[in-house]
Amino acid sequence: MIKKISLALLILALSTSCVSKKIYNDLEKKYAELKKDYRSIEDENADLLKAKTALELDKTALNLDLEKLKSEINKWQSDFDAATKKQDALQDAYAALEKNSNEALKANLAKNRELLEQLEAKEKSLAIEQERLNASSKRLNELEDLIAAKETSMRKLKETLSNALNGFEGKGLTVEQKNGKVYVSMENKLLFKSGSWAVSSEGKNAVVEVGKVLGDNPDISVLIEGHTDDDPFGGSGAIEDNWDLSTKRATAIVAILSENKKVNKENLTAAGRGEFSPLASNSSAEGKAKNRRIEIILTPRLDAIADMLKDIN
Repeated sequence: MIKKISLALLILALSTSCVSKKIYNDLEKKYAELKKDYRSIEDENADLLKAKTALELDKTALNLDLEKLKSEINKWQSDFDAATKKQDALQDAYAALEKNSNEALKANLAKNRELLEQLEAKEKSLAIEQERLNASSKRLNELEDLIAAKETSMRKLKETLSNALNGFEGKGLTVEQKNGKVYVSMENKLLFKSGSWAVSSEGKNAVVEVGKVLGDNPDISVLIEGHTDDDPFGGSGAIEDNWDLSTKRATAIVAILSENKKVNKENLTAAGRGEFSPLASNSSAEGKAKNRRIEIILTPRLDAIADMLKDIN
């Protein structure tokens, strides 16, 4: 464009030969300025081209960054969608778990309440059982005390009988305590003649002494047993056999004891054992003598003990 302007000015100057030097110089100066402006414009254009190139490079880089960012955004969106789906699935699973947990919790609470009720019932039963055991233990202690008292009483009774019958020592009379009872054994040589159930005077004295002790102990049960050896009864009359004889002898002793008004007749029992409960072998005269006897068995009344045993059971 500058070249076109300069060429136009030159043609104008040549076509007007009458142009003054001053005008020519002005034109030259104008031309120089134009050239200067042209170069400046060219430099500016070069800078602009350079800037354009840089901008295009920046645009390319930005486009690359944009594509990369779009790719990352797409990946992020995909990840976000996957995370959302996973979150939804987790929420559904949590809701189901919460529902199941609530149902399980309700079931467990109901089971716990049932177990607590059973436990309370057990505790009440245990408390009742413990109370019963305590009562039974108390009754048992009372029973042991009563049994011990009975044992002491029977020991004293045995001592009293031994002292009362001391004068008959060595005459076939013995007093012993065993199995919680007191046994007074009198051989027939002290009481009866052979085949007879009539009590001798000395034997009656011994039985009377026993009656005195029994009169002072009204709570004692008395069993009078008659025993014989195994020799068949050889007499005649009302007696049929040894068993019958042993019974009549026991009854004779009961009759003597009953003469004491202090003796409670309800406590007396007569029994004949015949030859069927020997103390020794009947193969010798000595053994036969021991077997022919009256046994007075003294037993403490056990009514109170029986009542306590019922209470304990």
